[in-house]
Amino acid sequence: MKRRVRGALILATFLVSFEAGIAAAQDKPADTMEIFREKARADKKLVVATVLALTEGEAKAFWPVYNAYQSDMITYYDRVAKLIDTFAQEQGSMSDAAATKLLGDFLTLETDYAALLKSYAPRFRRVLPPVKVARLYQVENKMRALVNYEIAREIPLAK
Repeated sequence: MKRRVRGALILATFLVSFEAGIAAAQDKPADTMEIFREKARADKKLVVATVLALTEGEAKAFWPVYNAYQSDMITYYDRVAKLIDTFAQEQGSMSDAAATKLLGDFLTLETDYAALLKSYAPRFRRVLPPVKVARLYQVENKMRALVNYEIAREIPLAK
């Protein structure tokens, strides 16, 4: 089991880095970007399925909830991308007002992320045993940490 989890997390590391790199590529056609994003999402589902080792009954109940969760996460990360784009536009000559707005938007995103996780916890608990829900949140947290690392690595400090 440890080997399987380690392998899945290595794959997740690659996928999240891949998706973060794709999101940063602004000069690609939108249709190509969407293909890459869909591939990364499908690969992420494979990682989740592997790590959770769902029974047939669990899978039947879990995937609709997870798909709804992923849809909400896509909306969330679209908002993150817009914030990054705004930051990039302001980067060269950021005013105090722009910095204040960006910080407020960032804090709102962080609060919304925590609320999203909290809102799905009972839904996941209805379809999975508590240990598998905890494992799911661990995997999601690790993937988010990787995405956040990639974003932080690419974005310079405000000037």
